[in-house]
Amino acid sequence: MTAAAAPAATRPVISAWSAVSPYGLGAQALVDGLRSGRSTAAPVDTARWGVPEGPAHLVPGFETRQVLGKKGTRSMDRVTGLAVSVVGGLLDQPEADRERETGERAALVLGTTTGSAESMMDFTRTSLLGEAPFDVDPAVMPNAVMNCAAGQCSIWYGIRGPNTTLAQGRTAGLAALHYSTRLLSSGRAGSVLCTAAEEFSRARYWLERHSRAAEAGDAGYDAEVALGEGAAALLVQRPDTLSPARPALAEVLAVRTRVATGDRVRPVLEACVASALEAAGARPHDVWAASPGDAPGRLGACERQALTALFGTEAVERVPGVGRLGDVSAASATFQIAFLLATAALSDEAAGRLAVITSADRDGSLACAVLRLVAP
Repeated sequence: MTAAAAPAATRPVISAWSAVSPYGLGAQALVDGLRSGRSTAAPVDTARWGVPEGPAHLVPGFETRQVLGKKGTRSMDRVTGLAVSVVGGLLDQPEADRERETGERAALVLGTTTGSAESMMDFTRTSLLGEAPFDVDPAVMPNAVMNCAAGQCSIWYGIRGPNTTLAQGRTAGLAALHYSTRLLSSGRAGSVLCTAAEEFSRARYWLERHSRAAEAGDAGYDAEVALGEGAAALLVQRPDTLSPARPALAEVLAVRTRVATGDRVRPVLEACVASALEAAGARPHDVWAASPGDAPGRLGACERQALTALFGTEAVERVPGVGRLGDVSAASATFQIAFLLATAALSDEAAGRLAVITSADRDGSLACAVLRLVAP
């Protein structure tokens, strides 16, 4: 059965976005960073992070208590701080309508890898090393739960609709977007803050270093896949809930997922893209921009090659690669969409054109979204 594109009047739209990235706090910092093309890599403070010397892509000067204040942040971990900060950045924009974007008809969906690996490991270590297993700091316990960041975002800003955390690695951002559209189409929310966040930490560094060693062929940590961190947020709404101050930036035409293993990644990814295009009522020659997820190593190369073969080099290079932020893992796809919207805002030819966003995770999960850019 051929999938039909949803009627234009019912398609969910993205009406705003924000970011906390290695370029700085806020959407404008990301736009300025992309325009400058500057690198975000910097040497790691080895004493603070407990990792070997090398580069990383950190949010400059980000300290949770300095950004959010001292109240309620004493035990807040880094990934939660990043998530709360990016949601606040979106809701504090001059165009924001708090009555529409928070409250009972507002939902929040957050994509992640595991939440905070650092918090989980620290809490477990304390239990193992204490005189008794229960000799732990109870204030830290919520951080060890995967949905802590999403819960804190809703508590801070009074978002009382559905609150969901999706753990799906690099494809988490597109999984969150898909889930957001389903909340809207089912009538369970009028607007959704679709977010994704990833922190830099000692625990994540060592987990990545050891898990990548087999693929890299040695135990070294390649600077080309240095870890990054950050969070991005999209405001996804039904068209009938838009306010004049926040017009649509892009329509979400389709999101599709697949699972592949071994050497089947490229053909399955191509099938996933084909399925998304079919659902959107589009063909490859309609695509103006295609953004791969820049996964480290062979997986990322395979993904980029597949999109280049389908849409051409010009389409793939039209939007800056998310890899310039380092490996931001679960936040990758949401940053890809932010990059796309920032690029489209500076282009006279983007309005009405289609864009493809893909993600590929080493566990075999694949995802593709098709968006139609809207004139500002």
